Amino acid sequence: MNNRIAMFPGTFDPPTKGHLNIVSRAAKLYDRLFVVVADNVNKKCLFNANERVKMLEQLMKDFSNVEVVAYQGLVVDFAKKNDIGVLVRGVRALVDFNYEFELAMTNKELCPDLEIVFLPTDSHYFLLRSSSIKEIASYGGDVSNMVPELVLNEIQKKLTK
Repeated sequence: MNNRIAMFPGTFDPPTKGHLNIVSRAAKLYDRLFVVVADNVNKKCLFNANERVKMLEQLMKDFSNVEVVAYQGLVVDFAKKNDIGVLVRGVRALVDFNYEFELAMTNKELCPDLEIVFLPTDSHYFLLRSSSIKEIASYGGDVSNMVPELVLNEIQKKLTK
């Protein structure tokens, strides 16, 4: 597995400024970075996988080494198929770390050659959670400081339907 190729998997429903922060930092560390949008039909999302991919592609257009893809299945299988050696995860707090550490150990069990890298979030993105953003927006709250303008516009369109 190639340790110069990494992936940052997630639901990205919706993409947040915190997600973009992790992508911009990881893109500097690796030759190629896949942003892998989880396409889990069992999870209730505000945006479908194609909508999330389109938003992320627009947000990533200035990164020449970043590719956005949707994927159904285990992220370790995506890594194996694409010769990806590193899985990047963003962590905000100890609660995140506990969950992410357990997930990392599971992924290492499934794919021992895959390295897991935790990037702590920048402090001003510490409280951003996609689930909270969706809830705040659904009640008409202002989430403009939490998501890029493109995403804010898409949230507003979706919630006014």
